[in-house]
Amino acid sequence: MRAVVVGAGMAGLLAARTLSDRYASVIVLDRDSLPAGGVPRRGVPQSAQPHVLLVSGLVELAAVFPGIEDELTAAGAMRFDAGTGLCVFRYGRRWPREPTGLDLISASRPRLEAIVRRRVAALPGVAIRDGATVTALTGADGRVTGVVLDSGETLAADLVVDASGRGSRSDRWLPALGFGVPDQVEIKIGVTYTTRQYRRRPGQLQGWQAALILPTPPHEHRSGFVMPIEGDRWMVTLGGWHIASPPADVAEYDAFARTLPDPIVAELISTAEPLTGLVTHRFPASRRRQFAVLDRLPAGFVTIGDAVCSFNPIYGQGMTVAAMQAGALGATLDRHGDPTAEMARDYYRAAARLIATPWQFAVGGDFAFPATTGPRPRGNSLSNWYARRMALASQVAPDINIAFFRVQQLIDPPSVLFRPRFVARVLRHARARPSRLSRTAAPSR
Repeated sequence: MRAVVVGAGMAGLLAARTLSDRYASVIVLDRDSLPAGGVPRRGVPQSAQPHVLLVSGLVELAAVFPGIEDELTAAGAMRFDAGTGLCVFRYGRRWPREPTGLDLISASRPRLEAIVRRRVAALPGVAIRDGATVTALTGADGRVTGVVLDSGETLAADLVVDASGRGSRSDRWLPALGFGVPDQVEIKIGVTYTTRQYRRRPGQLQGWQAALILPTPPHEHRSGFVMPIEGDRWMVTLGGWHIASPPADVAEYDAFARTLPDPIVAELISTAEPLTGLVTHRFPASRRRQFAVLDRLPAGFVTIGDAVCSFNPIYGQGMTVAAMQAGALGATLDRHGDPTAEMARDYYRAAARLIATPWQFAVGGDFAFPATTGPRPRGNSLSNWYARRMALASQVAPDINIAFFRVQQLIDPPSVLFRPRFVARVLRHARARPSRLSRTAAPSR
């Protein structure tokens, strides 16, 4: 039994890890020349930008790669409690420094991917081939039977997993075999950001390990993010929603930082040693392909990761959801025993359930900005009204902050935030905390 995975990004590698327990041979194909170390690559357009693995994603990763947390920290990644290490500013003030009991591990995307790729390549029966571009699928009698490479080579497969990302060509491949393509939901968010790296030295960033400055919609649009990565470096990203012109040179970049409502980012880059130039990324729209409702699905073929749903990257959900989908793929294969069309539908339904909560968070937050367009989720205005009050209440009530954070990190279901006693406490604390403070009123650590 052979499985072929198209794409050696995080989604593809996690799918390969799942399939290695169920197939004698797993071949991972990627059109890039894959680097040996942790450096950005062309096939991952955002690889030079910050990536965050949510707490639940770290749990998923550690479950299938035992010891990977220690391996990441040994490679220079930084581990810290999200409540005491991450400085978060929004709605006119910083969240107070309170422990959450939940740790984040901060590393660059290339370093994380390199470590995972090395782990996957060492698995029995797994082969990773770079410089291999898939141009078509082969199939017959309602089943995908393999892939065709640009070299003309055909690889037979019992299961093909498309993990080729947002630019997936499945919308071309499937019609060639007589299958339809899924409807697509697109939310235009106009997110743009620019990143630069700096030397990281002790005592910087006012003693925090990372910082996140978020705009207060609808009138503010700009954000700032600082994360520590391996090699004693800071990765500093400036951008936001519906920004026509991101910082194009160093002077504009520095000036942009000074417009943020908290000075912590501007103060850091005014004294830190720059190590790189500026790298800009544009993300025009979140996109979700609705495979779960297709009338007819092929056997022997599924998609995963950004090939199913690509989220606004500012929320840092993509890698975590891909890890959860890989787990769902394994569980679905175990239930069905064979990659039939019914198995594919079962998997897509499971994937849709996993996508539902992060999609609601991301899209709901994006619609707080009037320029966002697309199908608006039902009850979005009420959801955003309540989300704002939870944020305000969490700035003065640590237990509310932890509950909200656990849901954001995809650990607990959203239902915990809507229990009557919890809602009553949120509304009471939100009323007690002024909705807007001056910049200078942000509490100290």
